[in-house]
Amino acid sequence: MTAFFALATSLLWGLADFGGGLLTRRTPALTVVVVSQAIATVVLGVIVVATGGWSEAGPRLWFAVAAGLVGPVALICFYKALALGPMGVVSPLGTLGVAVPVGVGLFLGERPGLVEFGGIGVAVLGVVLAGGPQLRGAPVQRQTILLTLVAAFGFGTVFALIAEASTTVTGLFLALFVQRVVNVAVGGAALYASVRKGVPALPAGGFPWASLPALAFVGLADVAANGTYAIAARLGPVTVAAVLASLYPVVTALAARGFLSERLRTIQAAGAGLALVGTLLLATG
Repeated sequence: MTAFFALATSLLWGLADFGGGLLTRRTPALTVVVVSQAIATVVLGVIVVATGGWSEAGPRLWFAVAAGLVGPVALICFYKALALGPMGVVSPLGTLGVAVPVGVGLFLGERPGLVEFGGIGVAVLGVVLAGGPQLRGAPVQRQTILLTLVAAFGFGTVFALIAEASTTVTGLFLALFVQRVVNVAVGGAALYASVRKGVPALPAGGFPWASLPALAFVGLADVAANGTYAIAARLGPVTVAAVLASLYPVVTALAARGFLSERLRTIQAAGAGLALVGTLLLATG
């Protein structure tokens, strides 16, 4: 079941990233983040009220608050890195954040077997290669590398924090709601500061109402992915759950191939294959 929920996380995050990438071609990235997360916050608020999630309030919610603070900062750093440097370098480096929850799991005493260790190594290598790393070309700015590593550390930290934010299903709904409220607050502040600097918050044609369903999908898929990851981390070793959940770049690449007819580079196809092998090793280990 750990493998099932962790792979569901990869699927949801991969599709959310794919949808978000398409939306940011027409709408500023910060606006996409804030609007999609705001929609998810409203839906989660209704669920929390309906399930009586407020009764689960406790000290663990501070993990959700921390995840809500770290997440938008990591995302903003990631977008800035993509704007400054080649995606073929930034994207694979961004997946290195999986080292954070894996390290936390090892620190807390988890000791995967030999097969699982092999699966972790193969899967991580596959994810990096599936991002299509740029092996040749102009040198990458130091600032780009630094921003990408900060983003990767932030993404990995969110993985670790959300896994500790609740112990029950209703508590998980409340934790995700709190995380999203903080996300919207931080993202909204960043958007406001951006507008004050003269950067437009909307495309030339105004708010893209036709994109509202896609924005809702991105926000809800991201929330669902956080939820399935928290369940996966609770059911089994965090070291396994985190690696399987980090396969989302493979899903994004395959979605681009299926919906946009983008051709996978040889190195990406090889990476997807290795990620699959690593998944099988982890699932059977």
